[in-house]
Amino acid sequence: MTFLDLAPVVRAAGTVKLPGSKSISNRVLLLAALGSGETRLHDLLDSDDTRVMQDALRTLGAVVRQEGGASVVTGAGGAFPVKAAELFLGNAGTAFRPLTAALALCGGDYRLSGVARMHERPIGDLVDALRGLGASIDYLGQTGYPPLHIKPAAINASGKIRVRGDVSSQFLTALLMALPLTGRQATIAVEGELISKPYVEITLNIMRRFGVELTRDAWSSFTIPAGAHYRSPGDLWVEGDASSASYFLAAGAIGGGPVRVEGVGRASIQGDVGFAAALEQMGARIAMGENWIEASAPPGGKLRAIDADFNHIPDAAMTIAVAALFADGPCTLRNIGSWRVKETDRIAAMATELRKLGASVEEGRDWLRVIPPAALRPASIDTYDDHRMAMCFSLAALGGVTVRINDPQCVNKTFPEYFEVLAQISH
Repeated sequence: MTFLDLAPVVRAAGTVKLPGSKSISNRVLLLAALGSGETRLHDLLDSDDTRVMQDALRTLGAVVRQEGGASVVTGAGGAFPVKAAELFLGNAGTAFRPLTAALALCGGDYRLSGVARMHERPIGDLVDALRGLGASIDYLGQTGYPPLHIKPAAINASGKIRVRGDVSSQFLTALLMALPLTGRQATIAVEGELISKPYVEITLNIMRRFGVELTRDAWSSFTIPAGAHYRSPGDLWVEGDASSASYFLAAGAIGGGPVRVEGVGRASIQGDVGFAAALEQMGARIAMGENWIEASAPPGGKLRAIDADFNHIPDAAMTIAVAALFADGPCTLRNIGSWRVKETDRIAAMATELRKLGASVEEGRDWLRVIPPAALRPASIDTYDDHRMAMCFSLAALGGVTVRINDPQCVNKTFPEYFEVLAQISH
């Protein structure tokens, strides 16, 4: 097993230019490939997940090339031209779910698979919704989970399409992005409470950039108009990754600061900029501009304990769980049930690794309570092939202890240079 030992860090301060947002990058790649015209994507994230998406799009007949620092996508102007393909999509949910929906409407024969963990991540609610349209999708393993076999079928988008909203917002996102391929009016009804709403807002914003404007009834139903189709916006700049910003902002709040991140700010379309408000609730000093956010430690140096609902920022909330090690009392994170079906069972994994550092941790179906220790213990942190586990727990070095991160290369999923960038602000 490979590992990386992080020496104790006394102070964190400096400026970080963020890599491109994974959520935005994979969405714009797909819509550029389905749209008409040529799209130049600037500041696109270069990571395992975006490479998986680009490789899949090339296999399906889209042209994706590098030119002058931009990624240039020549769109298919509708359904993908390649009608038979096998795609390996790693553990990239932002590729697997949307491609499943798009390919179900493309009239071809496709097999989609991923790593072992992807085959444990539920997709049944999306498949059920697509079958309701007439799509032909078979499970090649356990019912409700990848791998999948998609076969040609007659699609009927009339009527109301139903999808559950309480497992993953990616199911709704996948349907929203795919349905303009039918050319017909289609309405999606969301059953149950929709989680991770800010990620759906990203989807709607990007669809609008590619010329598709839909109507909605709050968060309960969404209607795509007849005749909708994607058109290239020409040049498109990808925002910095707000989820990745959380680690550096937390470092500033824990380690003195100031730490400034560039690439996200007041103008961001990503809900995870709300992480800054959570840090502010913990007493951190936050400043923000249109395209930057800065965090410093509270005046007294110690973060305040919080009890809060993190349904709106589930990925960034993982950073709060580690920041809770530095709080003045127990912190409770609520409404985070989606953690259980991510790259790993993040509630269980977080509880296990926080205990290694000396914290007392209680967990429930959709909540986590962290009671900080009087002093952190050195620990060897397992990362579960989950990029966010590695990045979150690197912050424990700010507690004056050596932290070993096992399998640190898992950060390649979204932020290959993470540890080098962290070292630049660590003093």
